Amino acid sequence: MNQRFTWPDERLIKAAQDGDVTSLTTVVMESQPHVRRFALSLCSSPQDAEDAAQEALIILYRKIGTLRATGALASWMFRIVRNECLRQVRLLVSRSDEATAEPEPAAEPSAEDAVLHRLEAERIAAAVSLLPRDQRQVLIMRDVQGLPGRTVAHSLGLSSAAMKSRLHRARAALRDALAATDQPAGGVSRP
Repeated sequence: MNQRFTWPDERLIKAAQDGDVTSLTTVVMESQPHVRRFALSLCSSPQDAEDAAQEALIILYRKIGTLRATGALASWMFRIVRNECLRQVRLLVSRSDEATAEPEPAAEPSAEDAVLHRLEAERIAAAVSLLPRDQRQVLIMRDVQGLPGRTVAHSLGLSSAAMKSRLHRARAALRDALAATDQPAGGVSRP
């Protein structure tokens, strides 16, 4: 049986915005199942989803007063969870970059290069977040975290062949998504 949860009603949200602690606690508790479901659908792993959900609920608790329309709670929470999942992917990408980067002798990147690198990382993170959950998990575990294929397959309860198939589909989908957004500005071609 699938239990249906409802979002807190507008009167409760308004009372929470006005500083009623009991209402605020109720809003957070009633929002929790939705926030967790968002996080599980958007993040790369259950652990990341739990972290993103917790962070989103903390933001809800601290910043409910900044919510403009009481009827916009669901879309506000979805954006918070999505941004948190993207932030986690960017952290993984930057950690991966740091781990594989060779120290360069006194070669400081220019400010332009740093901005371009950040924009590219954000573009990749956004494309990864749009992958179906099963593909996103395999791709991040294998290509970002660098886990061995056997470990990825085992942790997701897949055969090696199924894991490889998902990884292939994820890489192809990511390549297509990035190619679709890889349109140079002002006629300048990418190297």
